[in-house]
Amino acid sequence: MMTDLPLDQVRTLLTVVDEGTFDAAAAVLHVTPSAVSQRVKALEQRTGRVLLMRTKPVRPTESGEAVVRFARQLARLERDTRAELGMSGTEEPARLSIAVNADSLATWFLPALSRVSEDLPVCYELRREDQDHTAALLREGLVMAAVTSSPDAVTGCSVRSLGRMRYVPVAAPAFAARWFEERPGPALRDAFAVAPVVTFDRRDDIQDAFVRTLARGSDGARNAHGPRGASAVRHLVPTSEGFVEAVAAGMGWGMVPEVQAAPLLGAGRLVRLAADRQIDVPLFWQQWKLDFPALAAVAEAVSAEAAEALDAGPAA
Repeated sequence: MMTDLPLDQVRTLLTVVDEGTFDAAAAVLHVTPSAVSQRVKALEQRTGRVLLMRTKPVRPTESGEAVVRFARQLARLERDTRAELGMSGTEEPARLSIAVNADSLATWFLPALSRVSEDLPVCYELRREDQDHTAALLREGLVMAAVTSSPDAVTGCSVRSLGRMRYVPVAAPAFAARWFEERPGPALRDAFAVAPVVTFDRRDDIQDAFVRTLARGSDGARNAHGPRGASAVRHLVPTSEGFVEAVAAGMGWGMVPEVQAAPLLGAGRLVRLAADRQIDVPLFWQQWKLDFPALAAVAEAVSAEAAEALDAGPAA
């Protein structure tokens, strides 16, 4: 039973995960590395599970992630209880760790946080991560909430739909004229597969996914001779704003959030490619199932802003 776990051992495990090594955890806890190791081993013996992978830095196993989540929730509940009792040292603001993808962070997410009442003292720790991978941070207990593309709730979390972010294929006018002008049908598909492309990082596959959609017929069937993905000539630009500027500078084509592309399209710095095609990415809000007023207030603010900034409902 989770309630039977010795709290000093649970807190020690959390410190090791946060600090990355047994030595660093020992310095924080003001004990010897041997004492830290003994506590973790005792907790593993008690649970009958290996909780840590002894790598550098250490990482929790799947069982360890469950204990880490419990430890973070326990720490949050302890702070709330001390505050309700008026105990000393509880005037610090609530600290919320949230994972959010770069495009949301650059467009609608910060305005969402500005909706939270200034009377509610909150400190935010935002962790930028692709929406396809933010759920992993929830599973590991590293964040309390996340904007994610997964509708499947992480264990111990609730989930709600935020809407969908639309991405459109764009390029600088001169780049578009060189690579895409007057290339209908299969020729246009081939152009997308060979033209230089801008991507966010090595895990960013939305450009490849878009090219693969072009290889499908009107009935949705895949064209066996169509391209498998975007060009191997690709530039990695790991910031949302920098990504858009790289596309506008003519380094390559890219899939840009419609809300970011709109002013540059209006100014003539970008042109739309394959005007009838786009990709809609569904976004969801996942958070710990924890009675925490600050987290509830942020969830409501995020939902309200998303309702205005994103297309309604998840993509089909």
